[in-house]
Amino acid sequence: MSTAASAAAPDTIVLIHGLWMTALSWEHWVDRYTSRGFRVIARSWPGMEGDIEQLRRDPTPVAGLGLSEIVEHYEQIVRDLDRPPIIMGHSFGGLITQILLDRGLGAAGVAIDSAPVKGIFILPFSTLRVAYPALSNPANIHRAVPLTPEQFHYAFTNTLTEEESLAVYERYAVPGPDHVLWQASLANFNPHAATTVNFHNDTRAPLLLIAGGEDHIAPASVTRANFNLFKHSKAVTAYTEFPGRSHYTLGQAGWEEVADCALNWSIENSASLAQVL
Repeated sequence: MSTAASAAAPDTIVLIHGLWMTALSWEHWVDRYTSRGFRVIARSWPGMEGDIEQLRRDPTPVAGLGLSEIVEHYEQIVRDLDRPPIIMGHSFGGLITQILLDRGLGAAGVAIDSAPVKGIFILPFSTLRVAYPALSNPANIHRAVPLTPEQFHYAFTNTLTEEESLAVYERYAVPGPDHVLWQASLANFNPHAATTVNFHNDTRAPLLLIAGGEDHIAPASVTRANFNLFKHSKAVTAYTEFPGRSHYTLGQAGWEEVADCALNWSIENSASLAQVL
C-alpha cells in the first residue's frame, strides 16, 4: 500500500465472526453499512464458507482449525485491499481484530464482545460454563462441536425467550472448532500463545472495545480487563458498554445502535489517524 493510500479515508469494512457462527451472522450489518456507501467484506473462517447445512452435517473440514490459520486468512484479505479498511470483529472475531491491528493493519478496529486476549487471568463463571462442555474432554481439541439449543440460549441469547432463541439458533448456529477454545484457555501458560497482543504498541490503529451488559460469553468485566491492558499504550483505545445486551448483539433488537456506534467511532478516529499521517 502506498503512503497516499494508507492516509486515505477507509472505503471498506471487513467483518470477522466468532465461534459457532459464520459470516451470515453479519447479514444485517452488511446491509446497513452497504447502504452508507461502504464496500463490506464478510467472509467466513477457512472451511466454513458455503452451505451451513452441509457444515452442520459434516464439520470435519474445520475440526482442527486453529487461531493462527484464521488470523492469516483475514490478514491476507486485508493486505489485498488498496487501502487500510475498518476492521470489526465479534467474539473470537474481536480477538482477531486486535491481533490484526497489532500487526499494523487496518485504519481503525472495533472488537465487540471480544474473546479474551492473553493476559486476562480471571474469567467469570458464565464464561467458564459456556466453555466447559468443550474443555471437559481433551479429545475435543481435534473436533468441531455444536452447541445444543439450550447451551446456545444460555451463551448467546439469554435475553430472548426460548422460542426466539431457537429461531436464531436454526438460522446461524454451526459447529465450531474447539481448538480455538483450548488455545484461548491455555494462553497464559504458553509463551507463544496465538492470542498474544502487544499492549504497548504505540503505532497501531485506533481500537474500540464494545461490551454487552448481559453477555454471558464475554461479560463486560472481561472487556474492561482487556481495555485496561492497553493503559500504557499511546495508541487510541476506547471502551463503551451497552446495558441489557447479550452476546447476540449483532441481531438482538436494537442492534442498529451498536452498529452505528461502531462505524461512526471508526470513521472519526480513522480520520484523526489520517491527519497525523
